[in-house]
Amino acid sequence: MTGEPNTRLCDLFGLAGWSKGELARLVNRKAAALGHPQLATDTSRVRRWIDVGETPRDPVPRVLAALFTERLGRVVTIEDLGFVRSGRAGKRRDVQGGDNPDGLPWASEQTAAVLTEFTGMDLMLNRRGLVGAGAALAAGSALTSAMHDWLHTDPALAADAPRIHDPLHADPAGFGRYEAAPIGSQEIEALERSVEVFRAWDANRGGGLQRKAVVGQLNEVGGMLAYHHPDHLQRRLWGVAANLAVLAGWMSHDVGLEPTAQKYFVIAAHAAREGDDRPRAGEALSRAARQMIHLGRPDDALDLMKLAKSGSGEQILPRTQAMLHTVEAWAQASMGHGQAMRRTLGEAEELFVADKSDVPPPSWMQMFDEADMHGMSALAYRTLAEHEPAAANTAQKHAKQALRLRETDARQRSRIFDYISMASACFIADDPEQADRYARLALVSMAETSSHRTWDRLREMYRLTGQYAGYPKIKDLREEIQLVMPAGPSARLRSAEI
Repeated sequence: MTGEPNTRLCDLFGLAGWSKGELARLVNRKAAALGHPQLATDTSRVRRWIDVGETPRDPVPRVLAALFTERLGRVVTIEDLGFVRSGRAGKRRDVQGGDNPDGLPWASEQTAAVLTEFTGMDLMLNRRGLVGAGAALAAGSALTSAMHDWLHTDPALAADAPRIHDPLHADPAGFGRYEAAPIGSQEIEALERSVEVFRAWDANRGGGLQRKAVVGQLNEVGGMLAYHHPDHLQRRLWGVAANLAVLAGWMSHDVGLEPTAQKYFVIAAHAAREGDDRPRAGEALSRAARQMIHLGRPDDALDLMKLAKSGSGEQILPRTQAMLHTVEAWAQASMGHGQAMRRTLGEAEELFVADKSDVPPPSWMQMFDEADMHGMSALAYRTLAEHEPAAANTAQKHAKQALRLRETDARQRSRIFDYISMASACFIADDPEQADRYARLALVSMAETSSHRTWDRLREMYRLTGQYAGYPKIKDLREEIQLVMPAGPSARLRSAEI
């Protein structure tokens, strides 16, 4: 008990619209349904949780998380309620507080519990057709300050954690948890192959259609991690969890579930670090940085990229470093820092060329090839062109090269982004004829994907068409975009022009 009001629980309680008596009755009813008929919560106890910061005993925090998740239509975790999850403290500094609502970083044995709880809640919302749009994104600076020291220390793997006789020891955070049991190398190989299938589907068709399948697979893996396997298998299983969490986050970002996406990126960084794969943790944080840039927060993205680069360890390959540099360059371009962007992109190109491929890249880096290098460069220069119009010509050169390299590439979403980068750069360079051509190529392909991000980028391009609205071709293009743009296109497009 802190003696201070639990402001996070108070805020959520206000949003839910319950009375304290109602919440007490709901807790008792839900707990009984979950096998805890002895629980007897009353109004005065609910008042103590909210007004004086009393932390209820298990299973009440889990019951409350489930109730608020159902009521608000978005994932609400134990940390969101302002409660500290029970478990081993781990080797970390105290980072609890208002700027760190999730209590980051999590202690080693809590990561699987958080993973399982969050995916379970996400699946519950998915089944009911609810959308998690009400949560708030944490600032990049808050994430990095909480995770910096933790990411730079040795991971607390099973060898460092206290061994107990019960192999199923874990905080059962979620409901309907996968029954923990030992698995072998063949099962892990099958899981690793499934990641490749999901990754290829996402790159080609976007995140909407397979997101639930990825979240469900991640939920299963979270349950598997509750069993203490031999170290070499446990590391591989953490690697699968990291890869699936990145995919779940990227797919969530792709369909506009931004707070959900950010949580998955943080889970991925934790999972990668538990598997002693620092480069993977850095790449996961770079995804969170890309999300921040997309949402217009490049300063937070730079905070995340500093941590991603410094925490990736000495084993990071030159090509992975090149990829991290391209994300940093995009953030710099978004802030209009042309000189810094050019320097960072130059370093990225040098690192990319320096990679002799004598060491096979990890599976999660195999999609960052020369086409992606040019595609990210085109995006950075196109973004900079909003501040320095002359940069549009360089953006066109990189976009053309990326498109040439993607002629036989199945990654349709990346090709769409290149079309939009090219069209946008052409509009900025006062070449509406060529811009119209590439914009229409993007439109033809976009109907075949479930990526909301492609439409977000198209809205940015649409804003650039305004000064050419008197041209017959561009007038027709604008009308065509208005007709096919999802989610109330006319209103959103008008706001984009303001």
